Formats: sequence, structure tokens, C-alpha cells
Amino acid sequence: MQPKFLILLVDDDRLLVDILRKASQVSFPEASFIQVFSASEAISYIHALDDKWGPKLILLDIDLGATLNGFNLLAFLRTHTEARFLPIVMLTVDELPTTIGTAYTVGVSSFTVKPASFEGWKNYFATLKLYWFSTVTIPPIRFRKLNYWK
Repeated sequence: MQPKFLILLVDDDRLLVDILRKASQVSFPEASFIQVFSASEAISYIHALDDKWGPKLILLDIDLGATLNGFNLLAFLRTHTEARFLPIVMLTVDELPTTIGTAYTVGVSSFTVKPASFEGWKNYFATLKLYWFSTVTIPPIRFRKLNYWK
């Protein structure tokens, strides 16, 4: 059975998921989160989804404090057989026009800036719910194990 509205959070901030859970309880109670802390962990998570439902949305930070950053992960996801259909929302503190342009060039669905307050997070999730849960129709994506030996 598919979870309510599973969101994969890819961010190296270990406290962020707690803030997101609390804010979303108020504004987007249908959301549930899985957090991974690096692009490598996200890739492993995607590969482990053998015959399982994947997330409905990915919130992706750019700076993941590792060799692979959010742009590298975004490029991987956009070439993956199933993950390429997932909406990916860049969630970062960087508002430079070159960063925004790169995100869209690589294939992000939308670019957002992390709110600075808890009230901002509640508003963020109210907007996220309105668009990604109530307005847009996202296809259910069931991940298949890829046979790399063929």
C-alpha cells in the first residue's frame, strides 16, 4: 500500500526533518518524510525501491556537504527509468540567478528558498500542499529492480 504523501528529503541538516514534520502537521498532515543526508544515500534509497512505491515528491538541497551535490543527484534522477517522473523541488538558501538557472537547466521541477522561521515553514507547506497535493496530478511510481546485466 502506498503511503499518504511520501516526501523524500535530501538534506545534510539532521534537524531539518523535525522542523518539517512539525510544520507539516499543521499545514500538510497528509505528508510523511524520509530523510537521507547525501546524494549517495539518496541513490542507494532509489536503488533499494525494488518493486515498491517511491516518494511522490523530492525536496532537494544543493549543498550536501559531500563530493556529490544536489545538482549531481538531480542529473542522476532525471536519467533514472522511474525517478525521472518524480517532481523535484530544490530547497536551498542560495538565491543566485546562476544557481536558479542551473537548477532548471538540469531538470528541477521548481526552485524554492528555505524559510527562515517556523511560521514560514508552515506557510511553505500550506503552499506545497495546495500545489503538489491538491492541484497537480502526480503519477504513482512503482520502482522496478533494473537488471544491469542485460
